[in-house]
Amino acid sequence: QVQLVESGGGSVQTGGSLRLSCAASGSTYSTNCMGWFRQAPGKEREGVARIDNIGRTRYADSVKGRFTISRDNVKNTLYLQMTSLKPDDTAMYYCAADTSSNTWCLSIAALEGSRYWGQGTQVTVSS
Repeated sequence: QVQLVESGGGSVQTGGSLRLSCAASGSTYSTNCMGWFRQAPGKEREGVARIDNIGRTRYADSVKGRFTISRDNVKNTLYLQMTSLKPDDTAMYYCAADTSSNTWCLSIAALEGSRYWGQGTQVTVSS
């Protein structure tokens, strides 16, 4: 089992920045592929970004150029640096982890779901 705990959410104005963190514990050897998802009220969950165990990444088109995913394998921590935030970025953000190949991790399918989830951290962007 893997436990994921997010932090760093909050309220910002349009154009602002936030950095989310996700601490992984438990069977962290099974967190080869990690990522961030988000869900806004009344909308379906959306994959935001994925990162494999050697740092290669994939992003949703909606956040490319604005968000950066990274990880510290020594600290078992995942990050999401968010800049140029927009009201449309308002959502609950979830950390996710999978035991998977790097090929799958960087595929479109990896932005559609995950095996392990955190509890989420709220991000609110006001205009």
